[in-house]
Amino acid sequence: MSSHYEFRVAGRLSDRTRGAFPDMVLVDAPPETIIYGEVVDEAHLYGVLAVIQDLGLHVVSLHEVPP
Repeated sequence: MSSHYEFRVAGRLSDRTRGAFPDMVLVDAPPETIIYGEVVDEAHLYGVLAVIQDLGLHVVSLHEVPP
């Protein structure tokens, strides 16, 4: 069963960086960016976190949220 997650990362993301999250909704919330979307399983969650890490982004918070 899937869940919805909110990843808050520090700063504003460039258009190129935003492209790394095609299935997610990105919202500017200065001084952070919110990356929100459906996560289908634990492997997918770790995959999103890996992308965030590979891009050198700083995770401010991570929460499971209602859809």
